Parts: sequence; C-alpha cells; structure tokens
Amino acid sequence: MGRIGIKQVAALAGVSTATVSRTLAGKPVDAAMRARVEQAVVATGYRPNLAARRLRSRESGTIGLIVADIRNPFFTAVSRAVEDAAFAKGLRVILCNTDENEAKEQMYLRLMEEERVTGAIFAPTRASADALARTRLTFPLVLIDRAAPASQHDAVVLDNAGACAELVRHLHMARGYTRIAGFFGAASTTGRERREGYERAMCELGLEPDGCFLDHGNGFAEAAVDEILRRPARPEALIASNGVMLVQMTRALLKAGLAIPRDIGIAGFDDEPWTEIVGGGLTVMAQPTEEIGRSALQMLLDRCANPDSAARRLVLQARCIAR
Repeated sequence: MGRIGIKQVAALAGVSTATVSRTLAGKPVDAAMRARVEQAVVATGYRPNLAARRLRSRESGTIGLIVADIRNPFFTAVSRAVEDAAFAKGLRVILCNTDENEAKEQMYLRLMEEERVTGAIFAPTRASADALARTRLTFPLVLIDRAAPASQHDAVVLDNAGACAELVRHLHMARGYTRIAGFFGAASTTGRERREGYERAMCELGLEPDGCFLDHGNGFAEAAVDEILRRPARPEALIASNGVMLVQMTRALLKAGLAIPRDIGIAGFDDEPWTEIVGGGLTVMAQPTEEIGRSALQMLLDRCANPDSAARRLVLQARCIAR
C-alpha cells in the first residue's frame, strides 16, 4: 500500500487540499469541514505527515505524557526528566495520571487527539499495550516502562527480568536468604517481566519460587504482608517489584513490630531517600529515570522527523545498590 498523502485525505473529506492544510495547521476553518478533515485523517492514517508538520511549524508545540501512577517515585522522576528535556526544546507537556486504569488511559489518548499534540509518551497497562496494535492514532507514540508485544511504536524500557534476577541473586548469595517471596504488579508488563526474572533466578539457584501478582491500589500490599505473617514458615525475605509496593510493604512490616533485616529482609526497586535509612538501608535496583525520560523525548522527536522508519526499542539496565 502506498504512502497516504494530503490528496487522499482531501478526497475522502470532500474538500480541497488547501482546506486540509489549513485544518492541520490549526488555522480558521468551517467547523463542519474541520470535522470531515479530522475524520479523514483518522480513517487514512495520515499521522506521520501531520506530526512532522506540527513539529516543524511548532504550531502545536505540545506533547502528552501519560503515566500509570504519579505517586510512584519512578514515574515522578521520569516525568521530571521528560519535562526538563521538553522545556529545553521549547515544547510544553500535558501530564495525565491513569492509576493503571484502562478506561482512563483511553480517555487521555482521546484528549491527546483533541489537543492535537505533536506526539505522546505513554506507560500503558497490559490491556492497553496489547490493544495498541488495533488502535489508530493521529499522533506518534513512544512507550516507556512497558512495551507492547510486536509493537509498531518506539519504546524505552528496562531489562526488567535481568534486574529482578540480579536482586534475587544478591539476596541469596550475598545475604544468605533461601526463602524469598516476590510480589509483582498485576496491571503492567513490567510486573510480568520482573516475575519471570525472579522465577528464573530462583530456579537457577535451586530455590522454590514463591511469587504472586498484586493489584494496584491501597491495601493490597498490606494485605499481602498480613498473609505472609500468618504462615507457619514465613519467607526470610521479600521482593517488591515497584517503589509504591516497596514503601507500603515496608510500612506494614514495621507496623507489625518486625525489625528489618533482623526479623525479615525486604528489597525492591527505585533508590528513594527513605530506603537508605530503614533497617540500615534497603537493597534496591536503581532505574535510570533521567535517561529514560530524555531518551523517550528524543525518540518522539526522531519519529516526527522520520515517520516511516522502523520502530525502535531501547533497553536500559538497572543498577543494584546493595545495603
């Protein structure tokens, strides 16, 4: 199939190419004609040329950033990195928080359409990631933290399986733990990949995996800790697969009167200041949040400039901070 051009959009909308150009440039156009042009853009998939035009003209000058949970220290840091990089390029950022809710994700993707953003950076749930191949957007999309399978979209992700496997090896080989339980976010591909790395490392070390998925939201991590403490033979150490889960589970352990690491060990992701002072310091996998944010924005700009190039996936490494 040949590349869709402005003439095809004009023909489908029943307007002149000049009207299409004026609509895409955000200039005054009859409302009915504008609606027909925008519908034709979606129907024909004229996204790449539209995005490149806006980037060159700066008549939009706005990008979207859709994150799963702004309370998660990882997304807070990545959002700051994206905003800093965007500001340096003269771009504005619309920040949206989805709470790992698919309906909110779809609502914010529609908002990006309505705002006619140059492009968007998106951390999708597993459900939305799987559906992206069937979703036609009028702007380019770069995925962060979570990538869609066989995606046509660029992505910046972590080696999640490798990072969690390294955490398991540290807890066993450096600290001597043998009963290590893992807890992973149920809504994201990140949680699934980290569980795969956890189970692989446990099996390689001859240990029995004890992992489960937790739903997103208040109370689930605390309930998991309560269940652990009721076991006749509770785990010696816990792994939390994201920063929000780590702080919730640590709080629950301390509230139960347990000393870390004397009574039970806990480790997880994201090098936040508080992790240095609990129990003499928690071992964490530090994610390269600044590099993720900067790389995602640059990928988005590259995509606008080169709309027909093959999708890229940048895989970054976490750093183990042993305490």
